[in-house]
This record gives sequence, structure tokens and C-alpha cells, in this order.
Amino acid sequence: MVLDTSVKGQVYVEDCEVCCHPIEVRYTAEDDAVCEFEARAVE
Repeated sequence: MVLDTSVKGQVYVEDCEVCCHPIEVRYTAEDDAVCEFEARAVE
């Protein structure tokens, strides 16, 4: 999974590369570093 740390925060849905089930990804970044990260299965 590649995150664009030039964006201060994002929430998006991405398919798992292994099982193809959707995953909701949330993160915040500051100074090109990830501060918070959460990924959860979408039911």
C-alpha cells in the first residue's frame, strides 16, 4: 500500500491485493510522515 504523504489526510476504499475484499483506509500525515493510520474491512 502506497500513501501520498503530501496530502494531510485521506479516507478511501481500496481492494485488498490478496483477497480482493474492500478495505477502508484512513490516515493523516505531517511533514511527509504518517501520524495516524487505520485500515478496516468494509462489510
